[in-house]
Amino acid sequence: MADQRHANPMRLRRTVDAYLVARERVMCSGYAAEIDWQESRDYSKVTEREFLREAAWVILSAGMSERTIRRVFDAITCAFCNWDSGKVIANNRTRCISRARGAFGHDAKLRAIAEVAERIAHDGFVQVKQQMLDGGPWAFVQFSYIGPVTAFHLAKNLGMDFVKADRHLVRVARAAGFETPGDLCREIATITGDRVGTVDLVIWRFATLDSNYERVFGCETAM
Repeated sequence: MADQRHANPMRLRRTVDAYLVARERVMCSGYAAEIDWQESRDYSKVTEREFLREAAWVILSAGMSERTIRRVFDAITCAFCNWDSGKVIANNRTRCISRARGAFGHDAKLRAIAEVAERIAHDGFVQVKQQMLDGGPWAFVQFSYIGPVTAFHLAKNLGMDFVKADRHLVRVARAAGFETPGDLCREIATITGDRVGTVDLVIWRFATLDSNYERVFGCETAM
């Protein structure tokens, strides 16, 4: 399916309609600020503090629910010096991990966060940031607990326009008749004007709110 718009414009129109329904549901459920945040992300403007915070969020989220991480993240933020800088965290590594352990007892993930900080402290934030930009999402895989899928999660959260092909996005793409989540999100973004990362976020959040999300985007509504 190289070009969904020309192959089946009616199907695409129905898929976009389903997306707009999903977007409205997400906004009405109290997540409008989340959409605005994703729309505003710009990798060129990402600060060291933001980089550390988002990397920590993705590392902690590996294999765990968003709700669980959201519940402990403030405490972990405090433990890791409010993400002040890689150098500050690296210089206080043992204390940061020890304090964070009280809120989240997964030492390997806490050490992985510290390792990101140490990399920034050693190489400099400007250089690390450029290396990630040059390498794209795949460059993030070098960090512990960031894999081939979550690398795209981090890239998206930092403002790169990529799609994280998690299980919800894969299911929606399949239900709507697209080969990949990237194809799905790019086509919707082209028509709606939303960023690709925003389309990803809306569909993912909608899937967490409505157990029938596949049916909403399915062939019976997208044909």
